[in-house]
Amino acid sequence: MFELFKKAPPPPPELPKRLPPVPDWQPSVQLPLDRIAERIRFYTNGSRDFALFSNGTVAILPFGLNDKDAEQHALKALHGVFHAHPDFNPMNMKDGNVLVQYNHDVASLVLADVVQQNWSEIEMHHRRALATYEVLITPLGQNTFDDFGKKALFGRCFMFMDAQAPQVVRIERHDG
Repeated sequence: MFELFKKAPPPPPELPKRLPPVPDWQPSVQLPLDRIAERIRFYTNGSRDFALFSNGTVAILPFGLNDKDAEQHALKALHGVFHAHPDFNPMNMKDGNVLVQYNHDVASLVLADVVQQNWSEIEMHHRRALATYEVLITPLGQNTFDDFGKKALFGRCFMFMDAQAPQVVRIERHDG
């Protein structure tokens, strides 16, 4: 009878909503920026200028921008990716690397040897690379990833890290 007068338990605390949504995982790996720049130069046949962010994200630049305008363009492009749905298109490259492309000519490069050296961490944490409340549908099912998908998610973490604290560390100029 006295059950009627008992207070209902408080509702469970609501998960904090981070906007824009971001992954919980921030890999501790320091990417080799010189090698990323070298590979991007190779993939573009040395024909494009690009900005390199502190965590390895790359923004391909329009031709003819001075350094200040190039940096502003890169920051705006990364902002555009981060503040929209972070659609991404990973591609296996012939050299074994994975290029993760986003809108606005922004990309991340996942180097094969970095993956190999950090595979146990990637395997353990790849699901934490999903943004808050994100559901990705793969051929294996919802939020179920093969090794290629795990590599792409790993690479995408660095884009999110750069987008949350954007810092262009250098502008690379095309050959010629």
